[in-house]
Amino acid sequence: MRLPWLLVLFLLLFAPSSFSFPAIQATPVQNDRVVVRPRTIVIVRRGKIVKEFPEKKRATIKLPVISGLSDARVLRKVQSILEIKNVFDTSVAEYREDNWLEELDYKVNYNQNHILDITFSQSGVGAYPDSQTKHFAINLKNGQVIKATDAFIPNKLDTLAALVKTKFDAELAQILRELTESKSDPEDIRIAKEAQEALEFKLSDIDDFSIGDKGVTFLYDAGYPHAIQAFEPNGKYFFSYSELKPLIRRDGPLGQFIR
Repeated sequence: MRLPWLLVLFLLLFAPSSFSFPAIQATPVQNDRVVVRPRTIVIVRRGKIVKEFPEKKRATIKLPVISGLSDARVLRKVQSILEIKNVFDTSVAEYREDNWLEELDYKVNYNQNHILDITFSQSGVGAYPDSQTKHFAINLKNGQVIKATDAFIPNKLDTLAALVKTKFDAELAQILRELTESKSDPEDIRIAKEAQEALEFKLSDIDDFSIGDKGVTFLYDAGYPHAIQAFEPNGKYFFSYSELKPLIRRDGPLGQFIR
């Protein structure tokens, strides 16, 4: 006896999955950024340090924990660059044994388009309060710190350095002009002038730059001592991608911003 046609139709519709069409695979997400999670370490000092400086018993260190890259080799390179010893050349144990550090932290400036831009900062007190920063711009395709020769046309680096130096010199002049116009103490003006005489923006200084959506900010640390930091240049010189377009390597990490 033949099965009624309705029963045949039912069996076809609800047949085992072996008769169904294969599922369409979703397109993988582009692997152009990392996952950054904070890890906080509280240093507890003991012994002589605490006896002499009880207010320095604790210090806080916040570090980035990096994951999210499918290429394990590149991920290890990025993680290695950002290890605490490679930031300010000091380990957690060394921070614990010394009484200077109060806080170490980081800020992610940019994390997309295969670029991780991150700045570390630390502050503490010795003879006087002080702070330092350390910046990294990392190519997430190869796990290397981005240098000027990677991002800009090599035979145009002198031109690039001259452009940044123009803004650098203008800032130094502005500092002296503001001191003069505000009728500051002549001794302060003299000290500011002398401090500037030791400054020079060199070709090698263009290696330190921060990358963002709209352009590149070149960084310069004058390293003034605490007593005259009020006269220190800000040391941040921004250029849009349109300004830098003739100098950018199209096959480099910044080439994507000028196409």
